[in-house]
Amino acid sequence: MTTSPVADPVGASSSGRPRVVIVGSGFGGLFAAKALRRAPVDLTVIGKTSHHLFQPLLYQVATGILSEGEIAPATREILRHQQNARVVLGEVTGVDLAARTVTSTILGRTTVHPYDELVVAAGAGQSYFGNDQFAEFAPGMKSIDDALELRGRIFGAFELAELATDPAERDRLLTFVVVGAGPTGVEMAGQIAELAHRTLRRDFRSIDPTQSRIVLLDAAPQVLPPFGEKLGERARRHLNEIGVEVQLGAMVTDVDANGLEIKDAEGQVRRISAATKVWAAGVQASPLGRLLAEQSGAEVDRAGRISVQPDLTLPGHPEVHVVGDMMALDKLPGVAQVAIQGGRYAAEAIQRRIAGKQPQSPFHYRDKGNMATISRFSAVADIKGLKFEGFTAWVLWLVVHLLYIVGFKSRLTAVLHWLVSFLGRGRAERVATQQQVYGRLALEELGPQFAVSKTGGRKDPDAAPTDVTERRSA
Repeated sequence: MTTSPVADPVGASSSGRPRVVIVGSGFGGLFAAKALRRAPVDLTVIGKTSHHLFQPLLYQVATGILSEGEIAPATREILRHQQNARVVLGEVTGVDLAARTVTSTILGRTTVHPYDELVVAAGAGQSYFGNDQFAEFAPGMKSIDDALELRGRIFGAFELAELATDPAERDRLLTFVVVGAGPTGVEMAGQIAELAHRTLRRDFRSIDPTQSRIVLLDAAPQVLPPFGEKLGERARRHLNEIGVEVQLGAMVTDVDANGLEIKDAEGQVRRISAATKVWAAGVQASPLGRLLAEQSGAEVDRAGRISVQPDLTLPGHPEVHVVGDMMALDKLPGVAQVAIQGGRYAAEAIQRRIAGKQPQSPFHYRDKGNMATISRFSAVADIKGLKFEGFTAWVLWLVVHLLYIVGFKSRLTAVLHWLVSFLGRGRAERVATQQQVYGRLALEELGPQFAVSKTGGRKDPDAAPTDVTERRSA
C-alpha cells in the first residue's frame, strides 16, 4: 500500500508493544483510551477536532449559558498524564482491514497509522433525511461550530428585530422554530423561551422579547418518545406553560431563508415565517461505517450504523471494535452511556487479547435512564422505570451532568455560570459575531482547498510517495 504524495510516515511501535488506534475523541473513544492507561500498549487517538465534546450541553453554548471551553476541553490536555497515549489531529478517510492501517488527513497532510487493535468511535452527524439543502438555513446541533453559529443567529435575530420597522419583518425575526422534539429539541426550545421571557425582556426599547414565538415541531405524535407517553405529555404541557408552541404530526417539507413549509398529518401544507431555524431531528452515522461494511461484509442500517458482533467486533475481524453511535446492536440508542460503556468494554477486550485471556461475555448495556431539562428548575427523568419530573428531576440532571463533565475547572465554571443563569436572569456568554454566523457557509462555498492554502497546509504536492506501512507496494 502506498500513501498519497503528501503523506507523513508513522512507523511501527519502537517499543515492540501492540499498537492500538482509536478513531474519535468523543465519549466512546475517550473512555476507551482512559481505560487503557495502564495497558502495555502504544495508543494513538485520532480526533477530527482537537477537543472532547460534551455534546449533551451544546444547547447551553448556543443559548449563552456556557462557553465552548467548558464543554469541550482539549483531548491532549485530558490525556497529558497518560504516557502510553498519543493524540493526533485529523479526519479519518480510510481504513484498510487487510493491511491493518488507518489513514487520516488534515490540511492536505496525510498520515497512515498501522494498528494491531482498532477502536472505531467516529460518532454520528446531523441527518436531514435526504434534504441536505436544509442545512444552509437550519443548522444542526452536533458540533461547537453549530452551537456558536446558532448563538449568533438567535441573539442576532433580537438585534435585527430592534431595528425593524415593518411589523411582518419583526414577527419573522422574533419567530424561532426548533425541528425535532427529542431531548435536544426540547432543551433548545425551552432555553430560547427562557431567553425571550426572562433574560432579554428588559434589554430592548423598540421590541418586547416576551412576544417572541417559539415553535417546536416534530412529525411524531409525542414529545420525548423514549421517555414514555406519561412524561412526554407532562413535558409538552410544561413547554406550553413557558411559551413554547408544540406542533406534533408536523413534517417539514421545505426550508428557506424566510421560513419553513409544514405538512400536517391530514396532508395540509402550511408555512411558518421564521428567521431562525434549529434542526434537532435525526442522526446519520459516520461514513466510516459503510467503508468498514464493504470490507467486512457486515450490514449497514438506514442511519449508516454498522452491525457488530455481540462483542462489538466486526465479522472476521476480532481486532476491530466499533462503539457508540456508529454501531447497530440490539436496537441500542445513540446516547452517551452506550458509547461510554462500549468504549470501556472494547478496552477490556483488548487487554484480554493481549494477555492471552479468555474473551469476556457479550456486551450488555446497563441502561441508566434518560433525562432532559425543560426550563430552569424543571426537567423530566426516567431512571430504571422510576419517573421523575419538576425540581427533583432537574437536580438529578444537574448531578449527572456535573459528574460527566471532564475536568475540575470545567465543573467549577459550569456551576458558576449555572448560578448566574438559573438564580438570576443573566447569561455569561452572549458574545456573537458575524464570523460565527456566516463562517460555515463561506467555507463551504470556497471549498476545502481554501483551508489548505490559507492555514499552512502542505505546499509540495510533487513530493515522492512514501510507504509507511512497512509492506511492499503492489
